[in-house]
Amino acid sequence: MATNEDTLIEPTENDPSQTGHAEEQQDATSQTESGQANTGQDGNGQEEEAQSLTLEVTVESPSACERHVTVLISREDVDRYFNEAIDELMPKASVPGFRPGRAPRKLVESRFRQDVTDQVKGSLLLDTINQVVEEQEFSAISEPNFDFEAVTVPNEGPMTFEFDIEVRPEFDMPDWKELKLEKPTRNVTGEDVDHQIERMLASKAHIVPFDGSAEKGNYVVANVTTRHEGKVVARQEELSLRVRPTLSFRDCRIEGFDTLIVGAKEGDKKEAQTQLGNTATNRELRGANLTVEFEVLEVKKLELPELNRETLSLLGEFGDEGELRDAVESSLDRQLAYVQQQKVRQQITDMLTESADWELPPDLLKRQSGRELERAVLELEASGFDEEYIQAHENEIRQNAEASTEKALKEHFILERIAEQEEIEANEEEMEGELALIAMQRNESPRRIRARLEKSGGMDALRNQVIERKVLQQIESHAKFKEVKFEGLDYNVEAVDTAIGGGANDAQIPEAKHAPDGQSLRRPVDRS
Repeated sequence: MATNEDTLIEPTENDPSQTGHAEEQQDATSQTESGQANTGQDGNGQEEEAQSLTLEVTVESPSACERHVTVLISREDVDRYFNEAIDELMPKASVPGFRPGRAPRKLVESRFRQDVTDQVKGSLLLDTINQVVEEQEFSAISEPNFDFEAVTVPNEGPMTFEFDIEVRPEFDMPDWKELKLEKPTRNVTGEDVDHQIERMLASKAHIVPFDGSAEKGNYVVANVTTRHEGKVVARQEELSLRVRPTLSFRDCRIEGFDTLIVGAKEGDKKEAQTQLGNTATNRELRGANLTVEFEVLEVKKLELPELNRETLSLLGEFGDEGELRDAVESSLDRQLAYVQQQKVRQQITDMLTESADWELPPDLLKRQSGRELERAVLELEASGFDEEYIQAHENEIRQNAEASTEKALKEHFILERIAEQEEIEANEEEMEGELALIAMQRNESPRRIRARLEKSGGMDALRNQVIERKVLQQIESHAKFKEVKFEGLDYNVEAVDTAIGGGANDAQIPEAKHAPDGQSLRRPVDRS
């Protein structure tokens, strides 16, 4: 769990201070692989031990997770790298008046020194950073950040350069044994199964015109206009919104939406107040109070399909209602296990991070917010939640991205240390089991799920999900539990995959897709 490949932390990508000179980096890597900079071969073809660089290193700590490193490379090492570069060039150097490889060394040095300077610089930077990271007591979680062009190789004297790097924080481990925790419990009833089947039927339902005022559970088609201090900042036309207690957008939420809309009819206008989230697309208005106007264009109702053979096939190719109810009960058991896990996890996180007062770099939080969202969606899918519930949870994370990501990262660093201490890892069988659960929820093959996650880099998030769950189980095995009543899930949220706060489309958190490629998320079909 300590390696970059397996960690929650995602290395910096497309950083201009690094990737803008990929060719130089590749040249340096090629030299290292060929043995020029780091290793060589003796007369018997055996690898010789790499010659360490003579370095003077100064490390500053701007924060718990940041290091600013200044390095001085001795003149002897700079000359050695130049000599090795010329040695490699000598057999193939082409100089007018001489056959290839026959020109005097001093002439080759004079003619090609400038040509090999960037190659030498790349090799020195790569090998120096590798040696610094290995020798220092910090554990890097990002690629080094430096300006390649600003680094110069002097003709005389030592070479100096600086870089910034993000590292795992050092902290005193909290006592994680003998924690006192509460665990919600319940027995799944026939009524619970009925409610869940009704939600499943709703995903296959038709939305039809309704002649009357809006009631709870109805739909309204509305134009949504958002204003700040009287000025229009965004307008969404003809949104289909179900009348529920909470209306959740990607960048804000409105409580009491049902109270606002019940009784409304075509032509009515209703207003509500909301506060824009701190990671909203509209950076200038983050945290600002907004007025949201709903112009009701039409009222509609949900028309559920009959639970017949055709519907059973659409819901999952069930042979009869008994098979459906058994599958739903199993799904509810998985959802309960998820809720128990999350409630216990929340208590554990609160206790373990209570003294974690170290700051996390804003850039790290920004990069990891997408990974945290992806992890949360994967957990919900594997636990059998439907897309409507997942969308509501996804919006909630987006609205509170910075705070939730900061807490998740601190939790991760602590759980990671416990995993290392207890030697906890994720094996292939566990990974296959996790993929199978997601595949079942999406009605796809595990192979296709794996291919998609591997392509997107999501397998690392899945692996961490398994490891962290095993760490939490280890903590729970040492905890003392008190059973409490399960309060139920909040299905009173109408989640809309739309931002209404205005601003350019540059949101920090990328969209976490949780529907098969080429398919839209399932919503009731409008048959008006």
